[in-house]
Amino acid sequence: MYIPKSLTMAPENSVTQFISDYGFGILMSDSLEATHLPFLHAANEGELGTLYSHMARANSHWKELQDKQVMVVFAGPHAYISPTWYASGPAVPTWNYAAVHVYGKFELLSDEQTIQVVKDTVKKYEPELLNNPLVMPEDYQQKLSKAIVSFKLTISRVDAKHKLGQQRKQEDQLGVFTALQTSDNMDSIALANYMRKFNVGTGNDPK
Repeated sequence: MYIPKSLTMAPENSVTQFISDYGFGILMSDSLEATHLPFLHAANEGELGTLYSHMARANSHWKELQDKQVMVVFAGPHAYISPTWYASGPAVPTWNYAAVHVYGKFELLSDEQTIQVVKDTVKKYEPELLNNPLVMPEDYQQKLSKAIVSFKLTISRVDAKHKLGQQRKQEDQLGVFTALQTSDNMDSIALANYMRKFNVGTGNDPK
């Protein structure tokens, strides 16, 4: 991913938070096959962390991936940026966004590990289900686990980008941020909320 120095996502803990918040990624391989999956990021496993996920056993994508280098793309909020929002011209339209590309080696996990990956995923998104045997009885979980495969990616490289207009003058940032947060477009509002959370491109960035 092309990342000018001024648009690098930093510090490192922002990447960890990003993957946690936008963990539904796209797994891509050399064959250009792509699978959309939820990922869990174990930040303390390995030098750059480890990703865990699972997919349907019927999805043949996993069969080509063992011990191969793959990429996972995580996409955050994004929105159109009008040149009329800047304090002065000339200017052209653009698109602002946040994204993280993760690279690593694909490794299949055991049946026991697969069950744990599924439980960890449920624990993140709806932990109360783990204690609800009426909805998720243990024997049912065991049966369904046979229909999926799980894997981990030991991360070897991370490309992380904040293209949020932070390289522009303060008055331009303020104009864009104001327009986004007062928009009727849900993508624009989501991007403004993201910019506010990380205080990037809002015109009030720490110097």
